[in-house]
Amino acid sequence: MTIRIRLRAPSGMHTISIPDDAAVSVLLTTISETTSLPLFDLKWGFPPQPLDPSLYGLSTPLKDTDLNLNGAQIIVIDKTSGDEGFQAATTSAQSSNAASQPSHPSGAAAPLSLSRKPQPAEKDTPEIPLPTHGGTLVLRVMPDDNSCMFRAVGTALLTSELDSMTELRSLVAQAIQRDPEMYNEAILQRAPDEYCKWIQYSDSWGGGIELSILSQEFGVEIASINVQDLRVDRFNEGCEKRIILVYSGIHYDTIALSPDGASSLDSEHDIKLFDAKDDVLLDAARQLCGELRKAHYYTDTAKFNIKCNLCAWKGAGEKSAVEHAEQTGHSDFGEAD
Repeated sequence: MTIRIRLRAPSGMHTISIPDDAAVSVLLTTISETTSLPLFDLKWGFPPQPLDPSLYGLSTPLKDTDLNLNGAQIIVIDKTSGDEGFQAATTSAQSSNAASQPSHPSGAAAPLSLSRKPQPAEKDTPEIPLPTHGGTLVLRVMPDDNSCMFRAVGTALLTSELDSMTELRSLVAQAIQRDPEMYNEAILQRAPDEYCKWIQYSDSWGGGIELSILSQEFGVEIASINVQDLRVDRFNEGCEKRIILVYSGIHYDTIALSPDGASSLDSEHDIKLFDAKDDVLLDAARQLCGELRKAHYYTDTAKFNIKCNLCAWKGAGEKSAVEHAEQTGHSDFGEAD
């Protein structure tokens, strides 16, 4: 089957046709070549909503995603000029984020920092008893820093959390350098060499591209549950083992099974690597995220109240924060009441 898509870009209207068994990377490369835009954001629907196909994994066939692309119209936004929209503050729809910790060399463009409002202590987060698995499903809250996605993956797969920050960032850069055709400028939204340098800074966010790469590097499935809509994004499906992350808009945490007999507050005996075919456990994780949603443990980046931590400016949504950053050069923002 062939997928036909209408593109609305700064250069005009275009129609592209792609086989439904083509990979997500082929779609993004075709959009880049058709619109002559190496750096772009995508929106679709009404009202227009952000679209990031890379969240499904760059090698995933389009027919294996839940995107109904045939006959769709997609808005292509030039990230350099902002034509047809606004310049995105992140490199991925599922970007991790936190308080500002500048470490970029002088002259390097740093992304916006969006810190969350104070969240409930870990002892107050919901728990889901799972008698069939001999334990209780719990949320392990990651620190609010720009490495929360890497921490979430590292605590599940590596023994040394501190070393994992550097190691995981380095793994991502090496994977990009090994496969420049897959990870080209259209996919990364910046030059590959620049991206490899950027992702190794301690204050650079990780998102869908990094999750896709790390899932393949470790040979595991990474299931990321979005608290706001309980959607599950799976990276590297078909593996024997799975880890489960919780995505709450601008932050990642990890799901763990605390064995019976251990305190749910004690992470020493946590189990974080699960059977990828265990849908009972995955459903329980979605149930836990449903409780988090009831407690509003997420940030709606399109609508949330936001403030500038440098000048006390206030606005609504990520778009207004980007506009304020472009006007003032300020990049340290927080979620406002």
